[in-house]
Amino acid sequence: MSQIGAQNLKQMNAFTVDVEDYFQVSAFEHHIPKAAWATQPQRVAGSTSRLLDLLERFQICGTFFTLGWVAERNPQLIRRIVDAGHELASHGYDHTRVTEMQPHQFRADVIRTKHLLEDIAGKAIRGYRAPTFSFTRDNHWVYDVLAESEHHYSSSVAPIRHDLYGIPDAPRHAYRHRSGIIEIPLSTVRIGGINVPCGGGGFFRLYPYPITRWCINRVNRREAQACNFYMHPWELDPEQPRQSALPLRTRFRHYLNLRRVKARLERLLSDFSWGRMDQVFLSGERL
Repeated sequence: MSQIGAQNLKQMNAFTVDVEDYFQVSAFEHHIPKAAWATQPQRVAGSTSRLLDLLERFQICGTFFTLGWVAERNPQLIRRIVDAGHELASHGYDHTRVTEMQPHQFRADVIRTKHLLEDIAGKAIRGYRAPTFSFTRDNHWVYDVLAESEHHYSSSVAPIRHDLYGIPDAPRHAYRHRSGIIEIPLSTVRIGGINVPCGGGGFFRLYPYPITRWCINRVNRREAQACNFYMHPWELDPEQPRQSALPLRTRFRHYLNLRRVKARLERLLSDFSWGRMDQVFLSGERL
């Protein structure tokens, strides 16, 4: 594996979105099974549109890792994403974690989703992000599948310790796998020998905003590296239907500070320079 830099764009960070509805998160899978998805109130088009409006106001383009299930039902939303200059990328078809798939199942999933997104958008799909960052030490065959299916990069590794995902000793910055696929991990800062996540998601809602800003500044200035930040459209939707029968930990993780996200996001978009994943990490790549 060799380190990949973005030296000419080192102060620009990648803004990414996992386009999935509130009921499609892995933490809800035992409470809202896939067979019941079509019966749930569909809110992803509205919440994604609000995010697109916000990015347009700040004149920022990002990368939208989109579920095939969502794209199939919302082709106009997909076209709006692409027409606005954002990069469209794959999040798999129905948010099945890679740890639950065999190689042939993963291959079928990524090819199906890639073709579906390309048919709707009329653009080549280069990037892939595994649901719930589910690339592990035990499924490195995933990179060969991505290369065979003509993907160029992945953003599927979290180099942290977490009860749901993570490879704590993985490289913290973008690197090229032997397959040729570039892996762009979730951003972290190294504090006291521990990788502390600062790349968004639930951590963006958990930390007071000054902590997030300090972490990104540290990666940009001390390490001269770009950050890889992500969020979900449902995090801009505090009015989403509440699920009552969830474990306390799941309720805390999913609903924490939803009403504060918009204001924090506006500060984040204003405080840093943002771009698409391919602009930040692929334009200036070096072996």
